[in-house]
Amino acid sequence: MTIGHPPIPPFVTASPASITIDLDNLWSYLKTQGLSGWEDYPSYLPVVVPQILDALSRHKVTATFFIVGRDATRSENKAPLQAIADAGHEISCHSFDHEPCLHLYSESELNTEFDRAEEAIEAATGARPRGFRGPGFSCSDDVRHCLVSRGYTYDSSSFPTFLGPLARLYFHFSAKLPKEERQRRSGLYGGIKQGFATLRPHRLESGLVEFPVTTMPMARVPMHQTYLLFLAQRSLPLARLFWGVAHGACSLVSLPPTLLLHPTDFLDLDDVPAMSFFPGMKLPRSKKIELIDVVLGSVTSRHPVAPLNQRAAAMVRDPKTAVSAFPVSNSNLSPQP
Repeated sequence: MTIGHPPIPPFVTASPASITIDLDNLWSYLKTQGLSGWEDYPSYLPVVVPQILDALSRHKVTATFFIVGRDATRSENKAPLQAIADAGHEISCHSFDHEPCLHLYSESELNTEFDRAEEAIEAATGARPRGFRGPGFSCSDDVRHCLVSRGYTYDSSSFPTFLGPLARLYFHFSAKLPKEERQRRSGLYGGIKQGFATLRPHRLESGLVEFPVTTMPMARVPMHQTYLLFLAQRSLPLARLFWGVAHGACSLVSLPPTLLLHPTDFLDLDDVPAMSFFPGMKLPRSKKIELIDVVLGSVTSRHPVAPLNQRAAAMVRDPKTAVSAFPVSNSNLSPQP
């Protein structure tokens, strides 16, 4: 495939960006939507993982995969999960049962969740995860305390956007869930105040490093691949324009992005007819891959790319690393040779 890279920008940053993949599976979408059939844990990982690995290989990117422990226990997923590890990508934890309400769990429930997830993921990949992202960005001080006690080095559950309540409203409107489950998910995607959280990677008082999922600076509009596909189903040029503006805003404030991808970004309805309810699934896979190539090409042309564990290790080595607000100038940018 010929990759249509955008023009090389007039500046690059020395700080690394990261590509992260939340490996949410078909069953978790069906369950979250309140649809039947999820109890059999249907999986599209054997279909989609080779496509994801191919895209990352084309762009010579080492990524961070957040894996759900439940999937690691299933025999049909062992080969694709092992392929991720064999390709040299980082293996991180996305909980065991992908419940987006970890902030409601007790200490005992959290430890059980992480025990099961870590053991399953290590058995399937040979790697013990030391990074975490909460399902639906679900996290809390108790969750982070649990992470520290278990030897994790970073969390990436922060999603600084003002649109969390709107996303939650859309979810509750479209999902067929009983009232009790809706209440359990009342904190899904966070509140308005989440939009004021820093976009900068930073160290917490506990020593844990936090990597927020990048949203557009200042506007705090999501810029992850699924949001781009939401725009692309209406207009591919619009999606590409939005990405250019959002990534340009990151460059202007010298913010290397921590980008988020999902398996659905690589699939269409021919691959998974059961996902007809999900935004962007009517878009042909070829168009989705084209947009992914634009995004990955843009990122790799402006930034070195590293998995989150490497970036966390560098921040731990530097005791001066701290939270910083958005700089007004772009004085940290250096001209591209």
